[in-house]
Amino acid sequence: MKLSVITDEIADDLQGALQVAREFDIDAVELRTLWGVNIALADDDLLRRAREVLQAFQMKVCSIATPVFKTDLFGAVERGEMHAAREADLSVQLPMLQRCLEIAAWFDAPLVRIFAFWRAGELTPEREAHILSWLERALPYAERADVKLGLENEHSCQVGTGAELAQILSKINSPYLVGVWDPGNAFVLGEPATVGYAAAQPYIAHIHIKDGVRQPDGSVKWVIVGQGEVGYTEHFAQLARSGYQGYLSLETHARVEGLSPAEVSRQCLAAMRELIAQAGGN
Repeated sequence: MKLSVITDEIADDLQGALQVAREFDIDAVELRTLWGVNIALADDDLLRRAREVLQAFQMKVCSIATPVFKTDLFGAVERGEMHAAREADLSVQLPMLQRCLEIAAWFDAPLVRIFAFWRAGELTPEREAHILSWLERALPYAERADVKLGLENEHSCQVGTGAELAQILSKINSPYLVGVWDPGNAFVLGEPATVGYAAAQPYIAHIHIKDGVRQPDGSVKWVIVGQGEVGYTEHFAQLARSGYQGYLSLETHARVEGLSPAEVSRQCLAAMRELIAQAGGN
């Protein structure tokens, strides 16, 4: 298991984020926004600037974290975070995916993260069929680019748990479609990390890490990794037993009064490094 981080969770400034990443011997990061611009909206000049900064730090990119398929397909009422992106209608999704795959090529990134539309209730057979149809339309783009699509379980999207992720990915047999597992998102929907991972483990190629505590009103407050209720001591041991060798990419989310996002991320990364060691994950 290897540490990584979504850079804008540390700082909007890419150089500042990479300085923190380098403190933890991280060799590859995940890109979602660059200087406040969502990666899907970045022009060539901004991409060139980012590539120069990454090269200066000798840092690779393990994933491009896009907003592809974060849009409405099922009449959802609520929306999730867009991270400096704009929600686009269905007609824009595949061209956006094509652009994001081109962006992946800028950074030799092997993975482009996607979603499964805003959540409107249970994952019914009808909704499953619609999601599968869109994924099947997306796969030829990934095949031509030779870049994998990573479907993430996102609590605000129709695939939000490990069980739902497995339900979808078990229906498509392609090396170009893998799972991005986020136990924090599963926690929001009430699924234990160990249960969700057990379901989705055969498909998982990348993992996001954040921790939270359930509030009295049912909402989740994000906290420093290891200080919440996701149960990372047990979960990291499970990851080690499963033989997972990919990246654990910090998606900090936590905000602590008096501490900068960079310092909170440092505390999270230090905790993750300790948990990996305890789990025997090197």
